[in-house]
Amino acid sequence: MDSNNAIIPDFDNDRDDSLSISLKKIDGISRGIFIYLSGYIDTYNSNFFQKQITKVIEAGYINLIFNCSALNYVSSTGIGSFTVFLKIIKPKGGDVVLQEIQPKVYEVFQLLGFSQFFNIRSSLEESIQFFKTGGATSDTSVFPLVVSCPVCNKKLKATKAGRFRCSGCRSIIAINESGEVSLG
Repeated sequence: MDSNNAIIPDFDNDRDDSLSISLKKIDGISRGIFIYLSGYIDTYNSNFFQKQITKVIEAGYINLIFNCSALNYVSSTGIGSFTVFLKIIKPKGGDVVLQEIQPKVYEVFQLLGFSQFFNIRSSLEESIQFFKTGGATSDTSVFPLVVSCPVCNKKLKATKAGRFRCSGCRSIIAINESGEVSLG
């Protein structure tokens, strides 16, 4: 992986022990960058997070792919940071993709109603495809989809297939690629 400072000068001058940020240029996506997050984002380190990603945007990168596979917690303040990035780059023709979000982190996005505003993908290939198709999905996916929990009947929004925890009764449910729901 490239050195962060080689991509954006002085990027690594500021550090936070609770959040590690690694950058990698993405070939094939105009002004695109891959941002690997490790740790957590909360009230105490959200200013650091916003400052670092603002450096990325100021360096000309407006198509941001955040890998969240090692991000184990995001507070509402952290989600607010992602929203700030969207507001900055959308007018410039850019977008944000969040990939490989852990279920407990995704649940926070859902509970706060922000999951519908973000492009959430399962892999780097899907994320790159999102940008290559101009933000449109090339498949005939049934997602996003509103489903009912088979236990408590609560309406839930699913943006992809997988296993999820119902925000009503806390049951684990599984949703397949066709949108069929079962107990997980």
